[in-house]
Amino acid sequence: MYFTSLPDHTRPGFDEALHFSRFRKHNIIFNAESSASNCDNHVGCLSFKTVLSGEEWYGINRQRLAVRPGQFLILNDDQNYSCRSDNGEKLRILSVFFKKEFASAVFRDALHTESFLLDEPLNNGTRTLEFFQTLNQITPELQLQLSGLLTALDQQGDEENMMDEYLVFLLHELIRTHKSAFNRVGQVAALKSSTKTEIYKRLCVAKDVLHSTYMEHTDLAHISSLACLSVPQLVRQFKAVFRITPHQYLIRVRLKHAADLLQFTDKPIHEITWMTGFENVSAFCRAFKSGYGIQPLNFRKMRG
Repeated sequence: MYFTSLPDHTRPGFDEALHFSRFRKHNIIFNAESSASNCDNHVGCLSFKTVLSGEEWYGINRQRLAVRPGQFLILNDDQNYSCRSDNGEKLRILSVFFKKEFASAVFRDALHTESFLLDEPLNNGTRTLEFFQTLNQITPELQLQLSGLLTALDQQGDEENMMDEYLVFLLHELIRTHKSAFNRVGQVAALKSSTKTEIYKRLCVAKDVLHSTYMEHTDLAHISSLACLSVPQLVRQFKAVFRITPHQYLIRVRLKHAADLLQFTDKPIHEITWMTGFENVSAFCRAFKSGYGIQPLNFRKMRG
């Protein structure tokens, strides 16, 4: 099923039971524009969340994180969450909800050999993957799948077979994301696999804090408390997994947002400075030159 507008849960007469019953019967795609979104408490199925413009805030396990263009979030089956966007900025979301049986069949296909699949062609299985619920960057391969899906939706609309075919390949890209995450789990400096996984989850909390609040001045002590890691353990393990310290990671995130503002807006340098969390224009220019090898204004001229 395909929707180009978001449901208004507060509308008089809105049948919430009917609305959510569809998620058990169909794959569902929302490709919608809105000035605000709000869902205070929802337990959903496996879903893919991204925004094409604006930002949407999610509440998961007492953590708040912002999904912005170029990022995506995977929510697992039966995950309790909230979502909200009410800053008045134009928001365009792309959300995909996968029917449980459909996702299980794709997981079975992706995780078994061809000979195994030939021996039991009609057994779709019940296996589900437990994804790390953290912000991920949209890779060029995933962007290609998303662009193809959006083009097909624009041309063909709510055509179920077409949508399901695209969603098979979209799930395969998400499985690759899952495998990459487990490769990073292996970089955690610990002996037990369960310890590695738990530390990685906590490092992802810290990483998501840096992404979501990059414009604020959040110190290491606060980040470590949110991630339930000591400051030395946070710095040491973060460097082991992401090959960069938390502060260096934060600077990289700020510079990426600054580069986007320089390229796609005409905002002045002093405004970009405070929007990306730098202390002053001089500090911003030094950091930008160090990261990109060029002064901000020259970068804008080259990319203009």
